[in-house]
Amino acid sequence: MDHNLLKLGIYNDTGKVHYNLGPAALVEEALKRGEGVLTDTGALSIKTGKYTGRSPDDKFIVDTPDVHDDIAWGDVNRPMSEKDYTALKEKIMTYLGDKELYVFQGLAGADQKYTRKFMVVNERACQNLFIHQLLIRPSEEELADYGEQDFTILVAPGFRCVPERDNTHSEAAIVVNFSDHMVLIAGTEYSGEIKKSVFTVMNYVMPIEENVLPMHCSANMNPETRGTAVFFGLSGTGKTTLSADPNRLLIGDDEHGWSDNHIFNFEGGCYAKCINLTQDGEPYIYNAIKFGSEVENVVIDPVTRIPDYFDGTLTLNTRVAYPLEYIDNAIIPSVGISPDVVIFLTADAFGVLPPISKLDKNSAMYHFVTGFTSKVAGTERGITEPQPTFSTLFGEPFMPLSPDVYARMLGEKIKKQHVRVYLINTGWTGGPYGVGHRMSLQYTRAMVTSALNGDIEKARMRHDKRFNLLVPQECPEVPHHIMNPRSTWSDRLAYDKQADKLAKMFEDNFNAKYPHMSDEIKNAGPHPLNQ
Repeated sequence: MDHNLLKLGIYNDTGKVHYNLGPAALVEEALKRGEGVLTDTGALSIKTGKYTGRSPDDKFIVDTPDVHDDIAWGDVNRPMSEKDYTALKEKIMTYLGDKELYVFQGLAGADQKYTRKFMVVNERACQNLFIHQLLIRPSEEELADYGEQDFTILVAPGFRCVPERDNTHSEAAIVVNFSDHMVLIAGTEYSGEIKKSVFTVMNYVMPIEENVLPMHCSANMNPETRGTAVFFGLSGTGKTTLSADPNRLLIGDDEHGWSDNHIFNFEGGCYAKCINLTQDGEPYIYNAIKFGSEVENVVIDPVTRIPDYFDGTLTLNTRVAYPLEYIDNAIIPSVGISPDVVIFLTADAFGVLPPISKLDKNSAMYHFVTGFTSKVAGTERGITEPQPTFSTLFGEPFMPLSPDVYARMLGEKIKKQHVRVYLINTGWTGGPYGVGHRMSLQYTRAMVTSALNGDIEKARMRHDKRFNLLVPQECPEVPHHIMNPRSTWSDRLAYDKQADKLAKMFEDNFNAKYPHMSDEIKNAGPHPLNQ
């Protein structure tokens, strides 16, 4: 009987519980079990079946007395009763009791002052490989002194919930219990649910227990000045791509904490989209796809084993997971000084927002809580084309506390540390989705570079009355007309109509979600010119 699992209530006497296997052993196990195949570069290629993206309707937080008043309950943070949780947990533990299991004892939080220990129990070797590469891997000394984990994640994709019996939304369920220090993941083979469950936990404990601001962002560092920058944005807005800058050191691509003096990665790996991936366009990601990496739902030639990154037959949300060590310019441990630049990334499917804007503290707070972007195809089930959305804090699905908590912390840091803030549109220009085209990555990189090195501060600025933004009128290596979105449209009146439509959406969303916020923040947002 495995004693670690026995403490959890899992009675597994199979003699087949594997702890902390390395990538080579896990790949061997996955191949032996028929969970995947190797690509021509040695990466493990798997398919995740029905679920090729996150399933937000299937996520729950257990409503316990000690967290009830902390959680921002609603459509995102759905409650599950303690009774239903206990019953479901017992069923999952019984299910795992006679399975061969793979256990990883990992860490979240590169700054050791704030590290949390996560023990992940998987029934699939490939998912254990995934979380092995995504979390921080303990050293031999840390593993020997690991002790009790802070949180446990039980992952049982083969267990199917019965909604009528288990009071779940479907056969899948992702259930977080902060009081029990437990996460249950059942009925879905999509590994991203494991990663985002860790993030959800950190987004709860960091502000409450450590006064650390958790952020859905990428981060990198100037190798000479050691100055750091963070990039906020939802999946598909360019966080991973834009942070993988050959001229800067990568801190991380998705999840970070911002303490009084430092920024630090929560993770030890990256989970990058690879649809339409090319070596020339994103060399760091492309070259990281090798033995030890895991690609999900990428079509592989059965003879040559060469991936076709342009084939979205299985999903447009094709992914690759790899450790930070596979990125040549990654800094490990992933810790830097407090950022001096914050960039909000948005993918505007309306095609009307300026490509880059400068924000003051109030407008930064506004756009942080608003979190406007367009959900791109594949990141969630049912999304097949870009859909405009407002995701609070650029990460609403993973933020259990009130937006006020996170927004207040960001505002305090911007003011105290004199941080420069910019809003960059990586979405459409020349028209809306279906008419215009996606902003050139080359131009976006040029604008990001100009923001990071401060050159954009020298540009002439125009105040856009509708969107209430300070818009630079020139940027090195970017055509002049690109800087003014209205001039990229062939029909300027159509632009005005579309822009007013989006401005009204901003206004309505803010009034509905944040009626209690100050007038200074409310007035810093967009307002239509023609009601």
